[in-house]
Amino acid sequence: MKLLSEWFYRLTGWSIEGELPADPRYVLVGYPHTSNWDFFVFLAVVGHFKIDAKVLAHRGLFVWPIAWLLRRWGAVPVEGGARSVITTAVRVLTATDRACLVIAPEGTRAGGSVWKSGFWKIAEAADVPIVMGYVDRSSKRMGLGPSVRVDADPEAWMERARLFYADKTGLKPHNRGPVELSR
Repeated sequence: MKLLSEWFYRLTGWSIEGELPADPRYVLVGYPHTSNWDFFVFLAVVGHFKIDAKVLAHRGLFVWPIAWLLRRWGAVPVEGGARSVITTAVRVLTATDRACLVIAPEGTRAGGSVWKSGFWKIAEAADVPIVMGYVDRSSKRMGLGPSVRVDADPEAWMERARLFYADKTGLKPHNRGPVELSR
């Protein structure tokens, strides 16, 4: 994967920035999530940093012949309501000494969506930091930003995220949602 990611970003003129967080277990926020291609571009970041990333995917997607590919890409099947998803995510993060769970907090690629609070609840329940990952089409940069622990003040954390993501556009800038936590 690392060779493929390096080939991709060099061929297309993109650069990868940042560094792995000090904590070996974390939630990695992928924002902005403006198209299906953001995921494939972000795979270059995952490959570059040799991250064994996991993503949550609806159990219904795990059918032959693509189930094996989803698992190979780190997809973890989930089903049920928010409580079940959070329980599964915390299990993924606490099962090993090193774990990364990638979440697109908007939950959709459609424009105007605010951030769902699941990423925050998962990081809080697993007692892990949140790393700000990004894809920025305007500058052809992608990478890992700051690693910030959650605390009792989600609005202060979101203000830091707003400042960090202010200049990040995603691949389809018109689909970029606001950096706001749903209420």
